[in-house]
Amino acid sequence: MLAARKNYLGLWVAGAMLFLIAASGARGQGSGASSTASAEHTLQLYNTHTNEKIDVVYRRGDQYIQSALAKLDYFLRDHNTNEVRHFDPRLYDILSDLTASVGRPGGEIDIVCGYRTNSTNAALRAHTNGVAKNSLHIQAEAIDLRMPGVNTLKLRKAALALARGGVGYYPHSDFIHVDTGRVRQWCFDCAASLINGD
Repeated sequence: MLAARKNYLGLWVAGAMLFLIAASGARGQGSGASSTASAEHTLQLYNTHTNEKIDVVYRRGDQYIQSALAKLDYFLRDHNTNEVRHFDPRLYDILSDLTASVGRPGGEIDIVCGYRTNSTNAALRAHTNGVAKNSLHIQAEAIDLRMPGVNTLKLRKAALALARGGVGYYPHSDFIHVDTGRVRQWCFDCAASLINGD
């Protein structure tokens, strides 16, 4: 009878310990989920044409912050006309993920080009090679950028690995293009070894 009690007590203690371990694990997972749901997504941008800077939390968890999106839309306006257009917010997620993928989460991004009006795009096409007639910049679905201290080829490879839209590489101008269009890539005036993303 004494042996039966010891076995019962041992099983009870083991069961209680398993219950406590499982409960603490569930609490840990729950707090992780809530911290993910409330995680802040930040962008730090510098506009190479206007010399403006912005450091803004644009999303908390899965919720975009409308006032922050409006600030980013203004920041990325056509610098020639000051016309503003609402950007596809998925583009901001690409920028945020790009900084993390090159080991600089939240790092500063230099904006070479954001939104372009039809007239600005036409003027660029008349004087510059490599400007598409129906550029996604006109739809506020594309951004040209570089990151201080990050090799632009490395930035291009990271953007290609995200596979979230188009990626263009302009090595002579030292910037990449990212957009929310279909997944594709191009390399403007590149060596043959760079054309396929190598």
